[in-house]
Amino acid sequence: MTALDASASIPPLPLGEPDPALADPHALLRGYLDYYRDTLLRKIDGLAEDELRGSRLPSGWSPLELVRHLTYVERRWLSWGFEAERVPDPWGDRGGDDKWRVPDGVTVAETIAAFRAQCDRSREIVREARLDAHARLGGRFPTEEEAPSLAWILFHLLQEYARHVGQLDVARELADGATGE
Repeated sequence: MTALDASASIPPLPLGEPDPALADPHALLRGYLDYYRDTLLRKIDGLAEDELRGSRLPSGWSPLELVRHLTYVERRWLSWGFEAERVPDPWGDRGGDDKWRVPDGVTVAETIAAFRAQCDRSREIVREARLDAHARLGGRFPTEEEAPSLAWILFHLLQEYARHVGQLDVARELADGATGE
């Protein structure tokens, strides 16, 4: 087997995934969160507005509602949760059926811009914070016993993104047949 043959059997890294040589846990967590944030946006890129706002799934959620949901997930866990910032409406606009709604009149561009802005704020919070630091009290967490570590919060966010981006894979495939990273 030639060197060319051996390298041909190694699949390329998904777009934006952290370097496999990276061993620093803080950098890996930040890198994988950014990877999933970017993947979410790539998955919705090119969908028609009716596909972004409509649903092909029995649960009834739309891809745009999922983007809004993850905006609030970031806000709840990092801004309100870890930093104990006062944030307006940390749970988002949910109807009686507990779905994340994109209010009438809010554009796709505005929804994506809000997501990007919240992700930027999350990056600021995480950039210099220690993984073993615990959430500040007074925001989401009233007691030390309830306040998780930053490492726990980041792992929780990763599982949220992994699950929801996987759901978005199915929605996108149903919408236009697109598959892959």
